[in-house]
Amino acid sequence: QVQLVESGGGLVQPGGSLRLSCAASGIIFTFNRIDWYRQSPEKERELVATISIVDTNYADSVKGRFTISRDNAKNTVYLQMNSLKPEDTAVYYCHSTKFGADYWGQGTQVTVSS
Repeated sequence: QVQLVESGGGLVQPGGSLRLSCAASGIIFTFNRIDWYRQSPEKERELVATISIVDTNYADSVKGRFTISRDNAKNTVYLQMNSLKPEDTAVYYCHSTKFGADYWGQGTQVTVSS
């Protein structure tokens, strides 16, 4: 059974930083692509960053501010978020696939506000 568990969200002031974690189980972690999505009430779900065995990719809105990384020994993917803006406020979700099926975590709330 695939499980993705996010943590690390919270309230932060504009310009601040947060690090989100996604702990995965039930997949061959090293070879699976892991994605971070986010969704706010005002916007559609947005793909923020991805990491695979060969590369990483970012949405234009977060390039230069967010960094995705993985620790294969801990089966965990991280999203380091710096220079946060109010428009980064959203629920952030971890996503992966196995045998063509989509799996999502429960989400973690990130609020950027003064």
